[in-house]
Amino acid sequence: MNIKIVYSSFVSACFLFLLAGSSFFNQNAIAETEKENHIKFSHKLHQDLSSCQDCHVPATTAADLKGRLLPDKDKCAECHDVNDSDACGTCHATDDYQAFTERKPSELIFSHVQHIEEGTDCQLCHAGIGENEQLTNFSNYNPGMATCNTCHAETKLASNACETCHLNTADLTPETHLTANFSRSHKFMAGSPTADCMMCHDNNSCDECHSSTTALDVNNTSGSFYTPYGGQALFSPRKLQKIQKAHELNYRFTHGLDAKNKSADCQSCHQVETFCGECHAGDGQDFALAGVIPASHGKAGFIMLGVGSGGGTHATLAKRDIENCASCHDTQGADPACILCHSDPDGIKGTNSKTHIKGFLSSVNGDWHDDASSICYTCHTDANARPSGIAGIGFCGYCHGAK
Repeated sequence: MNIKIVYSSFVSACFLFLLAGSSFFNQNAIAETEKENHIKFSHKLHQDLSSCQDCHVPATTAADLKGRLLPDKDKCAECHDVNDSDACGTCHATDDYQAFTERKPSELIFSHVQHIEEGTDCQLCHAGIGENEQLTNFSNYNPGMATCNTCHAETKLASNACETCHLNTADLTPETHLTANFSRSHKFMAGSPTADCMMCHDNNSCDECHSSTTALDVNNTSGSFYTPYGGQALFSPRKLQKIQKAHELNYRFTHGLDAKNKSADCQSCHQVETFCGECHAGDGQDFALAGVIPASHGKAGFIMLGVGSGGGTHATLAKRDIENCASCHDTQGADPACILCHSDPDGIKGTNSKTHIKGFLSSVNGDWHDDASSICYTCHTDANARPSGIAGIGFCGYCHGAK
């Protein structure tokens, strides 16, 4: 009985200690937050009267984020009468005039002076702060990584290596990645139109788990689909079907919708020649010419030959989205499939399948005038189709000397 009393007393004491500690720390946190409410300040009002550097003078020489970049009372006194005791309410919301406490040091590497000297506008990074009318939410205007990456990218103005901006690169995992089920739910974030995975990850990151250059060669049996142990069962103790690692079970029948609508970039993971070809291929033939083809390709009128026919449905589809055609009709670096019909070996108008609209590039001094490797010469192959061709003859005669 005494032991129960001792344990009960100990547990009660621990509970009261934690409760008191929580109350103490919460009070401090509230006090820290309320200090921002003590000052009245409108960026919106001041931006028409002065520049950012007029008030934030320390920022013009700050090579790091260690110092205080906010204006002090003396700086405000250059415009405001700080000695008029009847006008304190202009800037102070309360009668509590205690000084601000120093904020936690930043763990970022950033030089305001470097960006200012390069002509960077303050609101390019602190977007929208010019419309801010009170200090209570000014921290919302600090730039996020997406803003930084408008300049800090592999092909842009500055490096996007982690150590360029982060003092500590040991653990830069975003909070959204720390949830218990992130490994299974991250696909919903990655599929969002606003996903910014590529700020930190490249395709190699995904390939650590999602790698597919050939289709899954499995039967619908437990032995084929399930991999409860080893490197494939990464995220869950339950048995995981291989085919569900990236797509739903019926994706084989619905993937065409995503491919056609470009809602998924299939070629990020799959190679068309090896992966798609396992289903979309005839025996020993180009998979674009046999095997499983889109329903539209088998309808009457898909291809129509003859001058004035318009080419049929395939011409309409090609004009609408030639990239979609190229996703299958790719001959691994050889001449494109279109050239089987759309070629001009004789340089005579009206004798070959039409490709361009009337007057196409007729007013442009294109590269075909001086570059023998111009893409035009892939299809236009008559004897006079060359940079030094004779005006009025063949390919050159379409524009030069044409009547």
